[in-house]
Amino acid sequence: MYKKADGQISIAEFISPFGRLNPENRWVRIVNAIPWSHYEAIYADQFNKKTGAPATRLRMALGTLLIKRKTGRSDKETLLDIIENPYMQYLIGLNEFATTAPFSARSISNFRKYIPKNIVDEIYRTYCK
Repeated sequence: MYKKADGQISIAEFISPFGRLNPENRWVRIVNAIPWSHYEAIYADQFNKKTGAPATRLRMALGTLLIKRKTGRSDKETLLDIIENPYMQYLIGLNEFATTAPFSARSISNFRKYIPKNIVDEIYRTYCK
């Protein structure tokens, strides 16, 4: 089952103990470039509309795969990077900086099941360079 996001959090709404996020940061620019609702519709179609455990939100799954692709790190290292970086946390759709992992490193392999490499590659080439 997939529940569509109620809307994407804006940079001004992200709560960080380090102050406001810089809107010119590369991860923030990626958030602003991607047409999330377009890809969310494609992603949501893969899941049963009425039953099953709720799926991970697209922004979290896709954002994580884009971070992994851009940094070239392993699943475990990608998760550690996300835990340490408020800009990455904003990219994956968290509302505020967290010092604990929002998912396990093993979850990243599940993200790859639902967002094929060719889609991640297309989004990366189009919006992340």
